Amino acid sequence: MKKFRKVLDGLTTSSPGGTLGSPSYSSAAGTPTASTPREIDVQETLVSENFQLCKTVRHGFPYQPTALAFDPVQKIVAIGSRTGGVRILGRPGVDCYCHHETTAAVLQLQFLINEGALVTACADDTLHLWNLRQRRPAILHSLKFNRERITFCHLPFQSKWLYVGTERGNTHIVNIESFVLSGYVIIVAAHYATHYTELLIGFESGTVVQWDLRMKKVDFRIYYDEAIHSVSWHHEGKQFMCSHSDGSLTLWNQRNTARPFQITFPHGKIQKDGRKESCKPILKVEYKTSRNSSEPFVIFSGGLSYDKAGRRPTLTIMHGKAITVLEMDHPIVEFMVLCETPYNNEVQEPYAVVVLLEKDFIVVDLTQSNFPIFENPYPMDIHESPVTCTAYFADCPPDIIPILYSIGAKHKKTGFSQKEWPITGGTWNVGSQTYPEIIITGHADGSIKFWDASAITLQMLYKLKTSKVFEKPKPGEVRGGDLVEEDPYAVQMVSWCPQSRIFCVVGISAHIILYRFSKYEANTPIVSLEVRLQCDTEEVLSPSETENQPCFPEPGSHSPVQASPGSGASEGVKDSIPCLKVKERPVRVPPGYQAELVVQLLWVDGEPPGQITSLDINSAYGLLAFGNSNGLAVVDYLQKTLLLCLSTLDLYGAADPYQRLTRSPRKNRQSTSGRAARRTHAHTHTHTHTHIHRHRQAQGHRHALKGPGRKLSLPTDLKTDLGTNSFSRSRSSSVSSIDRETKEAVTTLQFGESYGRKGDAQPTPCLWVGTSLGVVLLIPMSVPTEEEERLEEPVTIGPGGAVLLMKGSILRLAFLDLAGAIIPGPHEVWRDPNGPEDPDRPRRRKLINFSPWSSQDGCAEGHLAVVCSERQAKVLLMPSQACLFVHNITESSFVLRADVVTACNSVCLACFCANGHIMTLSLPSLRPLMDVNYLPMTDMRIARTFCFTNGGQALYLSSPTEVQRITFSQDMCENLQEMLGELFTPIETPEVQNRGFLKGFFGGNAQNLDREELFGEASAGKASRSLAQHIPGQVGMEGMKAAAGGVVGDLARARIALDERGQRLGELEDRTAHMMTSAETFSKHAHEVLVFFTFLAQIAAIKRC
Repeated sequence: MKKFRKVLDGLTTSSPGGTLGSPSYSSAAGTPTASTPREIDVQETLVSENFQLCKTVRHGFPYQPTALAFDPVQKIVAIGSRTGGVRILGRPGVDCYCHHETTAAVLQLQFLINEGALVTACADDTLHLWNLRQRRPAILHSLKFNRERITFCHLPFQSKWLYVGTERGNTHIVNIESFVLSGYVIIVAAHYATHYTELLIGFESGTVVQWDLRMKKVDFRIYYDEAIHSVSWHHEGKQFMCSHSDGSLTLWNQRNTARPFQITFPHGKIQKDGRKESCKPILKVEYKTSRNSSEPFVIFSGGLSYDKAGRRPTLTIMHGKAITVLEMDHPIVEFMVLCETPYNNEVQEPYAVVVLLEKDFIVVDLTQSNFPIFENPYPMDIHESPVTCTAYFADCPPDIIPILYSIGAKHKKTGFSQKEWPITGGTWNVGSQTYPEIIITGHADGSIKFWDASAITLQMLYKLKTSKVFEKPKPGEVRGGDLVEEDPYAVQMVSWCPQSRIFCVVGISAHIILYRFSKYEANTPIVSLEVRLQCDTEEVLSPSETENQPCFPEPGSHSPVQASPGSGASEGVKDSIPCLKVKERPVRVPPGYQAELVVQLLWVDGEPPGQITSLDINSAYGLLAFGNSNGLAVVDYLQKTLLLCLSTLDLYGAADPYQRLTRSPRKNRQSTSGRAARRTHAHTHTHTHTHIHRHRQAQGHRHALKGPGRKLSLPTDLKTDLGTNSFSRSRSSSVSSIDRETKEAVTTLQFGESYGRKGDAQPTPCLWVGTSLGVVLLIPMSVPTEEEERLEEPVTIGPGGAVLLMKGSILRLAFLDLAGAIIPGPHEVWRDPNGPEDPDRPRRRKLINFSPWSSQDGCAEGHLAVVCSERQAKVLLMPSQACLFVHNITESSFVLRADVVTACNSVCLACFCANGHIMTLSLPSLRPLMDVNYLPMTDMRIARTFCFTNGGQALYLSSPTEVQRITFSQDMCENLQEMLGELFTPIETPEVQNRGFLKGFFGGNAQNLDREELFGEASAGKASRSLAQHIPGQVGMEGMKAAAGGVVGDLARARIALDERGQRLGELEDRTAHMMTSAETFSKHAHEVLVFFTFLAQIAAIKRC
């Protein structure tokens, strides 16, 4: 049997495919396969230098967040993740993603406040210093600890010494400038807080130690019974607060450390027996003071009692006697209190709380008594329901984004804080290369979101809920036709025509919903069309004697499709019922997208309908086509009728390119003719349409049927936790290998103006069909052009025929003119279906690129058809159907996504393979232009969501919560720097608050300690080399460009250095002037005090006399 398979594979490999009327040779990539009937002169302008692959921007919520940091001067926030990623956010438009070389989790983040740098501590016990003074942050230094595990880091404001605590209880000091360890080690660290010259260290065991940095000794040591989770100083340095594992808060005074002078259980109630009920740990506490109020703010997470199971996580805000508990939808990862001053020894003036949740990011306004949250300007809710599909549209009509935004703004949530978003750092300007872009995401709950993706930003425009079309099952009711046990409205694919604003949604319950856009409210019924699409045979392919030269008949030899009476439904467990129930009453819908038609596939003899695998809609024709593993159906959505419903086998007619072993028919099974019932719930009549079918002789044995009532579950890759499902699929290079699937599915559909037959002189509406066995079929149609005729006369579908046979499943069909440009598809200009009628100017359909007008533009001379399968790409000349070029894309893998897109003012074929390679081919010659090993396939999520668009761009779902956009255009890569936002902007550091003369004079040790004399190499010595290893960072992209610039780069660096030096000299001069002023003020006050005491002494002397 193995030898037999090898012989078959060898035979089919020697014949990669053929076209009727043109010889097919096993050709090299991009070479012509035969002499063309006429000269095709296309000036191709694309070369390999036009392509470069790079990531542009990442949108969404950081997946599995672990750490949070905030720069109070620059006003930017950083979020670390479990996979080693770091997101840095500022004002809208300032959004940067960077990733460590390893996938170790980020444990902690520390900004060098107002210095344009960030320190990250990772789970592999490595510290990294990031340079944020460039648009693409880069690592400057790394420090790898070898013998101890990092547990906590602390970096005081305006200090160059980083405190690093380890699991052994030691505290090491790292010089931020050189990123090397100091010889100074505190051998007694878990949670830190510094005040002047004291370092407060809290241990999980409940011990608190205050370390005197200058004297290198312990000032005091506190032992407490409960474990400590966090420590927070009072700004005066005389008190500090600890949070504990028993849900308590303790307040300590430095003068008496024997016991806390205040112990509170904020959420602990006293039970009947007089004991406190047990509470959950308080994981973090912030102790902040305010100038406008004598009462401090105490903000903490956790601490709730255990009395109720399933209680949501909370953030508690205590201000005086008022206690406010904010319930969160997800567990709290980290929170930070935003204060007006970066100095810890000043009155803090808190104004907001940043809360990082497992699946959300919110900011609470502390300036209002009800503590509202700010409206988040970032697209953090992409994953509100798991994303199941994506679509990317570049260069959309300019008016579509404002209209969608105006409609969506009416349904936005309210109750947000009226103040501006407090994270306002960085700068961002709209780049020069901007055009309207829209991203559409489909979700597991049936919702659709439209996003404005212009200028590498992302903002939600409009949200559509497809579940509103269907009746909700009553509590306890179980519908017998349900196809999936959960998420029955999950979106599988979408099709959108931006010009006509027609929108189609395919759901997992084998349903299609067609929407029209209107700016007016409507109250209309929803028409339901039920389609019976099921094949009779379990098809198994066998080797054909004519396989090397497939026998494709002339299309003219087919007899036209005729209607025949259909047989009644057979008795079965589930038969002729849809999966969902459409609302029967007229539905009142708001402005926006309004459902007009619902197409549902029916159960047949206990067998559920097959998942819809392909969809295409054409607004000029008014037709909707879809297919699955059983066959093809064409719907006239203007007349609400079913035009065609055939099994895939019936599409070939009498001459099938494959010889198949048919199976015995099912018992009591009705014919495979597509029966559809048009059911209008607005009290209209019911019509039944039947179509011709062909019976085949039964041979061999039949495979076991699947049991009745089989249910499907939503694929795991469509759920929130996608995991790491291995994405591997072994496919034989043979198209007709007996190891292939048992059914031939319709994998792609494309409406367009083409030539249904070789002898046609003018293009006509056609439907191109691609199947999973690599066959391309062409179905001509006759569509009335006048509006009155179109609504009354039926659309005629002529006999079709096979055009091409290729390796692998057909993925993409596209059309080019003879100059090599993309032929835009026919479409209808949008008109509001519910708009007011104008008697002087009646509304009529306006069609673009629709025959016979298309023939006046030179299209009558012919056009090129681009066909891409999982392994091959071919270019055909129509109407002769001659194969001009063929290219074998891959032999070891297979193509997942392919599309014909514009790039660098030309056209190319872009492919994404399962082995992670992204390729581009020229058109029409199919020359390889780019082949980059970009992204290894690890799960189905990327495969389902990867999509290309015009402008040399693409996107995919990089995690369940994030969308990654990439570009393969050299022009966009070069202009990307100016499109990205600046993370660092020069801002003067706020001055220290005036402490007053007497408070400064009698304040004691209020001055900062010069830590260089303590931690420097001269006094502390060098650290052991075996303790940590210094790793120099790689030069960032901007550094590389500056280095490559020669003298220009040197001059630029010198200019920057001079500017920074001048800025520092200016600051030094200002500080010197301020010190002189302070000295003069001090001298004046001292002289006044001296005069005053002298005067008192003189009076006392006079009295004694």
